Amino acid sequence: MSRPSFGHAAFLTAARDLVAQAGPTAVTVSSLTERLGAPSGSFYYRFASRDVLLAELWLTTALAFQEGFVAAITAGDGLTAALHTPVWVRAHLNDARVFLLHHRDDFVYGGWPEALKLRVKQQARRLDACYLRFARTALGGVDAERIRLARFVLADVPKAAVGSHLRRGEPPPPIVDKMITVTYRAILAQYGCRPDGVRAVLNPGRSQIARRRRGPAKEADR
Repeated sequence: MSRPSFGHAAFLTAARDLVAQAGPTAVTVSSLTERLGAPSGSFYYRFASRDVLLAELWLTTALAFQEGFVAAITAGDGLTAALHTPVWVRAHLNDARVFLLHHRDDFVYGGWPEALKLRVKQQARRLDACYLRFARTALGGVDAERIRLARFVLADVPKAAVGSHLRRGEPPPPIVDKMITVTYRAILAQYGCRPDGVRAVLNPGRSQIARRRRGPAKEADR
């Protein structure tokens, strides 16, 4: 009889399932090896520590999620980018519980492993670039308010919409997509660029354009 193989991917999958069930603190070398029926030496042959495994799990999951999101932003399809969250959650429920119910810092105590620091920074920069691109093309600028709106409509709203379903361990129903779509369209209607390229004024009270549109002040107002 051939001996069972405890590969790199098997440990990551076991860790993912443990995190999805009970959070990152459920992952220990003992819980992993017991789940796989593997000797502890097989873990240390592949990972320097528990932190290294959990850091790799988080980063691998984050990159998998971002693939479709980045593709939609690159294609100029903001609504598909916003709807990517519930679509991905339905297809990858355990991965979604790992990535969307926990903060990155929940996976590593102290500093991130040196081997992964650069990749984590690249991942964060790629995401920030998506928000900037959407703010510039859909909202007409890259000031702080528009970047905040971009994060809200592309990340905060979808994450909030799927959150309760993730905590219950269930795929989000179709109404979630409708909620995200309605919010997206409302934000773009209020703050997005007009077809003629003129951007919305976020703070009309301070805008020279807004003042000019009101016309000359009356004598009594001077």
